[in-house]
Amino acid sequence: MSSSERMSSPPPPKQYGVTKPISMAGPTEADMQRNRELEKFLVEAGLYESKEEDAKREQVLGRIRQIAKDWVKELTRLRGYSDQMVEDANALIFTFGSYRLGVHGPGADIDALCVGPSYVSREEDFFFILHNILAEMEEVTELQPVLDAHVPVMKFKFDGLSIDLLYASISRLVVREDLDISDMSVLYDVDEPTVRSLNGCRVADQILKLVPNVEHFCTTLRCLKFWAKRRGVYSNVTGFLGGVNWALLVARVCQLYPNAVPSMLVSRFFRVYTMWRWPNPVMLCAIEEAELGFSVWDPRKNRRDKTHHMPIITPAYPCMNSSYNVSTSTLRVMMDQFQYGNTICEEVELNKAQWSALFEPYLFFESYRNYLQVDIVAANADDLLAWKGWVESRLRQLTLMIERDTYGKLQCHPYPHEYVDTSKPCAHCAFFMGLQRKPGEVVQEGQQFDIRGSVEEFKLSINMYMFWKPGMEICVSHIRRKQIPPYVFPEGYKRTRHPRLASQQRSSENGNEYQTGSGLKRKKDPESVDQDGPEKRQSVSPQKQDSLSPEHLAPSSVRSGTGSNVEPVIPDKRVLNQEIAEGGDVSNSSVITSVTSEVGSCEDVGNESVAGSSEGNNGSVEGSNNPVSSQSDSCDADSQSLLENRHLDGNGAFQDGVHEELEPNAGLGSVLQSTSGIDSETVVQKPVMRLSLTSTA
Repeated sequence: MSSSERMSSPPPPKQYGVTKPISMAGPTEADMQRNRELEKFLVEAGLYESKEEDAKREQVLGRIRQIAKDWVKELTRLRGYSDQMVEDANALIFTFGSYRLGVHGPGADIDALCVGPSYVSREEDFFFILHNILAEMEEVTELQPVLDAHVPVMKFKFDGLSIDLLYASISRLVVREDLDISDMSVLYDVDEPTVRSLNGCRVADQILKLVPNVEHFCTTLRCLKFWAKRRGVYSNVTGFLGGVNWALLVARVCQLYPNAVPSMLVSRFFRVYTMWRWPNPVMLCAIEEAELGFSVWDPRKNRRDKTHHMPIITPAYPCMNSSYNVSTSTLRVMMDQFQYGNTICEEVELNKAQWSALFEPYLFFESYRNYLQVDIVAANADDLLAWKGWVESRLRQLTLMIERDTYGKLQCHPYPHEYVDTSKPCAHCAFFMGLQRKPGEVVQEGQQFDIRGSVEEFKLSINMYMFWKPGMEICVSHIRRKQIPPYVFPEGYKRTRHPRLASQQRSSENGNEYQTGSGLKRKKDPESVDQDGPEKRQSVSPQKQDSLSPEHLAPSSVRSGTGSNVEPVIPDKRVLNQEIAEGGDVSNSSVITSVTSEVGSCEDVGNESVAGSSEGNNGSVEGSNNPVSSQSDSCDADSQSLLENRHLDGNGAFQDGVHEELEPNAGLGSVLQSTSGIDSETVVQKPVMRLSLTSTA
């Protein structure tokens, strides 16, 4: 080939991500048709905002920008700076999250960051002075500062539009209008909370730079966020995934299929993550090590990083695991949902299902036999807003405590939705958790999970709230499926059992009988309870003599059955309901006792357990203490042959005759090349104190 021919040859396509793409194939005519149908469905589902709503957002942001500028100028003047400094004083407002990525829908909040000069502090100036300025404005409602959050934030509504406002004080006397927040120099001489505040915007900018097609990325992300909310797995605070997590997962799939259209990317998303071998990390680029001294995600150096179950690494320095809240139980739930999505997408591609089937809501209250109900009450709506935020931010700790104290044998499914009983005279909301024994776990008949200590520990952590006010109370209790309060269902009535669920239950219950607590014989009745335990005690709080504060205790045991879920013994819910109805306060006590395991199959609706779901406390789909070596770090999701052919035998050899090793995911090998060569490490779990399981005869 001549030199002129070499010079005229097109350059190789740009590689996005840490590995080569799985497929460079573009859409077929059938793919384009499915894509048109998907986009039509998203529009009809109301996921796009009108031009008027979008204009209102810009108007509100403009008002907030002006408020921030005036606030900084006034502080500069009051602190005796020169007239020139006062004139130059400035603050900038950046956006991140769904609004910055262009995937926000009607009613979505705006995540914003205020960047100010070094002499304007977060604690005094932002959370006190600016807070008071906003509190006096008629347009501002529901103002709620959250100082002790991992990323301190001020939440409020401005002209009805929800705003989450962060603050970062950078080491500059003047914040210029042309500030490049992606430049690493903004991180010089700032503290960790400031770095976390800045990283929201820095990560959003990097994501948009690292995907091959921004428009396809946005449509796919909008679709999968809607799916996650419908299936109950959209919530970072309760241990699932939040907006940035879903954005990173979708961006990685876009890198692996750079020429795919959204309908293809949605299908490939479920195919990839159904087969992903967690805790192998998802990364959009190599982890960068700088000399600023901030800690980056590195399981070789940081002991805590080894315990992460589902690492999804942010692409901006300092690279962090954005999904550290994920637990063994929530990973299991998400893997089940990925399998559900993969099954539906396969049917869509075979023209056996419509896109609407993918977005069927998850029937949480028909999926388990036993639940924990967390009731939260306060004296008024404003107190409830703050109290609920505190409890919700700690709710995942209850899941972790139960997992820890039962050695992972009792699984919790926290549902990321709040419910309100409008018939109560006090401000009230409730959260729910599904309970079940870990599928496949061998247990003895009558073996119990005693989680009273777990709940007591959770209660003590909740009571550490520094802004507690009289009337702020919490009650944790066990309910069975038939005791689910009617206000959690649409229009106040309970839905009919899902046909698939009813069929599964009939199949699993066939031929199993045992003696119930009432002396009657029933087929595998999971709801028989021995009610011979001590009665509940009631006490009056000395601080509030006029309020009833019962301390609920019910250390009864539960007869072992052959059902799939666990059966905690818990007090009569009518006591709690009566107290709230009479205007009394529920004490800061928990209502939890021992939980008996039952042998049987899982009863999740449409969420059969699949190979690849978490089987060990370390969150690995392969089991406990898997070595994170070059072999175990190999990720099936990054192998073109595996995902395209989807035929793999037990030894990793392809059954179509192509025998080759799986392409390693560069996650813990070459990808982390800049972190001094992270290589094989064993993923272990931090040893903790656990409660012993008790048995009944």
